[in-house]
Amino acid sequence: MILYWLDLLGVAVFAVSGVLAAGRKGMDWLGVLVIAALTAIGGGTLRDLLLNRHPIFWIVDTTYLLVIAAAALLTMLYVRWRAPPGKLLLLADAAGLALFTVAGAQVAEAAKLSPIIIVLMGTMTGAAGGVLRDILCAEIPLILRRDIYATAAIAGASFYLLAQMFGMGRPWAFCLGMLVVVLLRAYAILRGWRLPTFSLP
Repeated sequence: MILYWLDLLGVAVFAVSGVLAAGRKGMDWLGVLVIAALTAIGGGTLRDLLLNRHPIFWIVDTTYLLVIAAAALLTMLYVRWRAPPGKLLLLADAAGLALFTVAGAQVAEAAKLSPIIIVLMGTMTGAAGGVLRDILCAEIPLILRRDIYATAAIAGASFYLLAQMFGMGRPWAFCLGMLVVVLLRAYAILRGWRLPTFSLP
């Protein structure tokens, strides 16, 4: 049950980041809601479609949609009076990324898929919503702009699997995978750590 409530909290945080991205582009209220929803549940939806899991999780439990709508409305009201807390929101986003990544890896693991597909599905669950957000907002996706984002998700999902291979219990492996994602992402945010870039002369 605690993972379910954490999942809803992660959805809310991702929805907030979608609202802020839509607001910077001057979208109308419907556009804001669409971007918030894509950011929050886009990754999990793509995962479920690729794994042929039906019905999609938010169709079964519409609480996800209610949380997205509430988070979007509250964010739009909040930013009219105060500036959004920049780094605090990024750190909360890191926690959401960690939870979604490892939870997505568990879903693929339950389907008895190969390790590389498990890592990819975990990474997609955590990061694909942000990619959809950036594409619709006419931005180069965050994960392609040097930021340690999808890289952190890949590392977290990989550690989750490796820990189990070396005999660690599944709940502890889950926590370790999340910790790896949060630490890598938080370090990247606080220290400005980024991947090297490739550019042609």
